[in-house]
Amino acid sequence: MTEKEYNKCVDLYSDNLFRFIVKNLEHAEDARDVVQNSFEILWKHCQDVPFEKAKSYLFTVGYHNMIDHVRKIKRITLVDQFKDEEKISEHKVHNAKEVIEKALSKLSEVQRSLVLLKDYEGYTYEEIGEMMDLNPSQVKVYLHRARIHLKNYLVKMENVI
Repeated sequence: MTEKEYNKCVDLYSDNLFRFIVKNLEHAEDARDVVQNSFEILWKHCQDVPFEKAKSYLFTVGYHNMIDHVRKIKRITLVDQFKDEEKISEHKVHNAKEVIEKALSKLSEVQRSLVLLKDYEGYTYEEIGEMMDLNPSQVKVYLHRARIHLKNYLVKMENVI
């Protein structure tokens, strides 16, 4: 990949990669760091990565960097998570976006990534499998389970009101 092609990759893919990472991390500054690190890794390996494969390579590297970041900085303990699930809020939410984001936050990291890559970014099962080191049938199964989890969360009245 040439320098010109690398710059084109930055123009074409940086926003999409940032959107994907920030939806998973929910912290814009952390997401910017992960995206920047992903482009730095692409630059270091630009001689090995053809321009046609750059998008897939970036999302794969970004996903793995995001997972590493999450593992490094665990912000929620298991006990706190259970306490939050026990509380029923009387605060009424009329914003569908907030409800969906909260539902997505209840998914595991892999499930959330799969839902966002397939339904939000529009990647194929094969592309997602390549990015996340899964085979396409695993992607389908995990995505199906994630959607069931989302459905079960969203049909409960206390979660959407």
